[in-house]
Amino acid sequence: MEDIDASKIQLIEETLNKIRPFIQRDGGDVHFDSYEDGIVYVRVSGACEGCALIAETLYGGIEQILMEEVPGILAVRLASDKPLVKKALEENLKK
Repeated sequence: MEDIDASKIQLIEETLNKIRPFIQRDGGDVHFDSYEDGIVYVRVSGACEGCALIAETLYGGIEQILMEEVPGILAVRLASDKPLVKKALEENLKK
């Protein structure tokens, strides 16, 4: 597991703060949850919860911007998916 330094977490949060007004404009919000092994985990709220377009927002918007702005980001996933992501990573390591 890589060292997580405070400056990277701060940069992730600053970047999410830049994105947040665009998401809030549609009645939703995004919140930083954690950063592990190159993956940023976020929680969504408001209109984003259960929205059919959350995958597009998450992968086509939030993930792309974070990957461009923050060195070392490999992916962005919902915090609720963290157990599934960890399981998939463990299975890949066994191969």
